[in-house]
Amino acid sequence: MSNFSFSKPDSFFFKHRQIGIVAFPDAQSLDVTGPFEVFSFASCTLRMLGVCEENIYTLKVLADAPGPVKTMSGIQIVADEAYGDPNSHFDTLMIAGGVVTEQLSNSKLLDWIKAMEPKVNRLASVCTGAFLLAESGLLDGCRATTHWHYCQELAKNYPRIKLEPDHIFVRDGHIFTSGGITSGIDLALAMVKEDWGQELALYVARFLVVFLKRPGGQSQFSTYLTCEASRRQDLRELQTWIMAHTGEDLTVELLAQRMAMSPRNFARLFLAETGITPAKFVEMSRVDQARHLLETTQIAVETIAEKAGFKDPERMRRAFIRQLGVNPQNYRQRFSKAIAG
Repeated sequence: MSNFSFSKPDSFFFKHRQIGIVAFPDAQSLDVTGPFEVFSFASCTLRMLGVCEENIYTLKVLADAPGPVKTMSGIQIVADEAYGDPNSHFDTLMIAGGVVTEQLSNSKLLDWIKAMEPKVNRLASVCTGAFLLAESGLLDGCRATTHWHYCQELAKNYPRIKLEPDHIFVRDGHIFTSGGITSGIDLALAMVKEDWGQELALYVARFLVVFLKRPGGQSQFSTYLTCEASRRQDLRELQTWIMAHTGEDLTVELLAQRMAMSPRNFARLFLAETGITPAKFVEMSRVDQARHLLETTQIAVETIAEKAGFKDPERMRRAFIRQLGVNPQNYRQRFSKAIAG
């Protein structure tokens, strides 16, 4: 702590904030404890520096009733109080994710979330907690995200959401949604930065040994493609063929020829059925092939670029930045499973 000194931001004014984090049976424990630790350590830091005599954040875990709540992993988290009181006062209300299926029909919880929305300064979800906000109708017309594995399901079930699947977290007005599990830490750090400035948020991030703002988006953590032509068997077969032949010439003209269609009609059909252009799908397929080789081999990046169909490393680098927000070398450093010889 002796290496850190806190400079009040220009817009500084002291404001105590009460944070409520909603848990439920089979919640993901990190969705609760990750943000909890960020806010708790921010309070601890400023108290130890003498900036504040009391905690700047008061934290409460909320559940259907006070007492232990068994999470997905079997760890029990003790809830401080029950949710459902319409007179509850929170600056920030966070909804954990986990196995949310039963909670989607929990009218007590959903009605309370909806009633609290205009009363809080920040309403947030972590991971699949976004489904509870969506089921409450609070994400209609909003930009939002969730865990990369569940993005398609969220988009299918709640088509009025403006889904941004690659983002670590998304803010739309005073409503925040974050991606998979540990992204709740990213979101809480962003809130600390908003409340107290960059200096404190960076110190908390360093102490917790996490990025203040991690590079890239969620897609770097996902595996393989999720875009499918849901109705057309011939298009699904073409997609499978593309993914198995990324090193070949995959122009729209040649793909259209395989489908016995004109390039214009093929491109229009592909976009309508999959939501992306043929060129975009080809690039995604090549990125996925390159990712596999980067993760599982020590082949040179130049060779991988050729094998995946990019022809040269610079084209592959630009595609990785577009798709994943990181370059191939950094991706390999983070995710390689191969043992260097």
